[in-house]
Amino acid sequence: MVKQLPADTVDNALKSLTGWNLSADTKSIHKDLKFQDFNQAWGFMNRVALLAEKMDHHPEWFNVYNRVEIKLTTHDAGGISDRDITMAKAIDQMTQ
Repeated sequence: MVKQLPADTVDNALKSLTGWNLSADTKSIHKDLKFQDFNQAWGFMNRVALLAEKMDHHPEWFNVYNRVEIKLTTHDAGGISDRDITMAKAIDQMTQ
């Protein structure tokens, strides 16, 4: 079973991520992205979807035209786990 990370570990991890924030309930991290157009946003979502399948860890997300909102949490752990931090880092690399 995947374990929830301690709060100080999450805080330290957020310092190494770009644009990710802790949710008010501290159970997830989230990031809002804006792309040039819908095609770029959709292409990004496709790349993340392939990563998610490979990692067997799927984001919660919302898309309108060129905006993508991503929320990462590990439901089995009841909050943020290493899997969320690893995925956030990979997503950051995709958007650089």
